[in-house]
Amino acid sequence: MTTYEILLKGQQDVAAGTLAFRFAKPSGFAFKPGQAITLLLTDPPPEANSKQRIFSLVSAPFEADLVIATRMREGSAFKRALMHLPAGAKLRLKGPRGAMTLHEDRSRAAVFIAGGIGITPFMSMLRQAAHDRLDQRLLLICSNRRPEDTPFRAELQGLALQYGYFRMLARMTEKDGFVDAATIKGFVGDAAAPVYYLAGPPAMVDAMKAVLRGAGVGDADVQSEQFYGY
Repeated sequence: MTTYEILLKGQQDVAAGTLAFRFAKPSGFAFKPGQAITLLLTDPPPEANSKQRIFSLVSAPFEADLVIATRMREGSAFKRALMHLPAGAKLRLKGPRGAMTLHEDRSRAAVFIAGGIGITPFMSMLRQAAHDRLDQRLLLICSNRRPEDTPFRAELQGLALQYGYFRMLARMTEKDGFVDAATIKGFVGDAAAPVYYLAGPPAMVDAMKAVLRGAGVGDADVQSEQFYGY
């Protein structure tokens, strides 16, 4: 896996307690939508396991910069150090890594089910698909506690209006409860032979796998990625 030096360009709030970090894309770095990177601090804090973290890329391959996003309220020494880095700071990147990328059979719909910060790999896929005007049905169920906790909510709403192959359902657990089989079935409807993609906290991913198995979806039609608080 290749290592690159990268520069931090800045950060911005993308939801309550959630920050996105933008980096200059290093020369020669290429990736597929949905893949991740390992981000390494050049001057890590003294706490154990604070040198590096794995992040899915929010940015799409066509974009000039690389972007990650993370929940800051699940604080760690790594994230605190990252948050306080000034623009222009140097870090290192290893990657890309990961195989949760969009399937190639465009006749089959893709159903993304995201819990919280699990939206990040799907943002990359959706941005690239919209840019390429991909003629494939893409359906997103994103689950968060409240609307203000939903990362990239305004961008997703805009994509749903501008890109005819994309639909989304924002599920707010504080008001609507958790995603269940009826929610998925009602939203997916008659989508042709969907492939399901799951990303979020481990308990959510495991619960969704059980729901899909109970609905008769085979394991070969489910891809997943778990996020452990970062």
